[in-house]
Amino acid sequence: MFEFAWWWVLFFLPLPLFVLLIPKKERQQGAALRVPALTANMHKSVKKNRPSRLNLVLAILAWIALVIAAARPQWLGEPVNIPSEGRDLMLAVDLSGSMNQEDMIVNGRRVNRLIMIKSVLSDFIERRVGDRLGLILFADTAYLQAPLTYDRKTVEQLLLESQIGLVGEQTAIGDAIGLSIKRFASREESNKVIILLTDGQNTAGNITPAQANELAVNNEVTVYTIGVGADSMITQGFFGQRQTNPSRDLDENMLTELAESTGGQYFRAKDTQSLQQIYTILDALEPIERESRQMRPLQALFYFPLAIALIASLLIAINSSLSWFRLRLSGRSK
Repeated sequence: MFEFAWWWVLFFLPLPLFVLLIPKKERQQGAALRVPALTANMHKSVKKNRPSRLNLVLAILAWIALVIAAARPQWLGEPVNIPSEGRDLMLAVDLSGSMNQEDMIVNGRRVNRLIMIKSVLSDFIERRVGDRLGLILFADTAYLQAPLTYDRKTVEQLLLESQIGLVGEQTAIGDAIGLSIKRFASREESNKVIILLTDGQNTAGNITPAQANELAVNNEVTVYTIGVGADSMITQGFFGQRQTNPSRDLDENMLTELAESTGGQYFRAKDTQSLQQIYTILDALEPIERESRQMRPLQALFYFPLAIALIASLLIAINSSLSWFRLRLSGRSK
């Protein structure tokens, strides 16, 4: 559909006609002191330099085009439905010193737990089309790395740039959940979800897991917890190889209680494959249905009449210059 955004500007189209309402004597009124001979010469000069009919037509065209351009013509396309279903997901990633434990395998290479989380979580973030994602990094305390945003690329990049020990060596699980809940404060109509990845137990912070649990329940925040770490690992000791449990410090009871009391679930990620399966399950979270929105594509068209006005003005200038040169040449020949 074609329309003018500022249609009222079109009322200025007849504005030049008001000049004709001014009495001819007033328009031709010159200086108070007239010299007969000089007046006669000026009258002849005016006749010679009178605007040509072409210039007049071009001037009218330029004025009409300028007014139309000022009225902002535009073309509105057909309404397009914008999907408004989505989730608000806050990702809380542990950067404590224990995350440096190399008990994970990625592409046939032994890596630490954080590298494995990055490799799998990047794919998870990429799939969250239509979701708002945020990122919190925690160790001695929790820090907001990325607020809730639709910019998944930025969230992924900030995750990939994170380093173990960046915010300390201990594990402040309560602070991470508390900060996540605080970031949800302005999200009233939203299914607020926290996905917390850790490999240990709460050893630092100002908020205990029990207090964080109470905050989550009161604010209707669902917490999904993921315990990261292998069950067994072969290590080389003084007396040879021996089997150890690198996840012995993982507090699964606390993580399970924290998740189930908020309507979430606790998952155990012992390797890359199990973490990928966990993210597949999380993909099935029920999205909240918001009011549907419509958008009409808008294409501005003002540059077409504006271009016509500029071309007409250029032609007027060229035609006036040619007329001036002809007058100069004719004056010299005389």
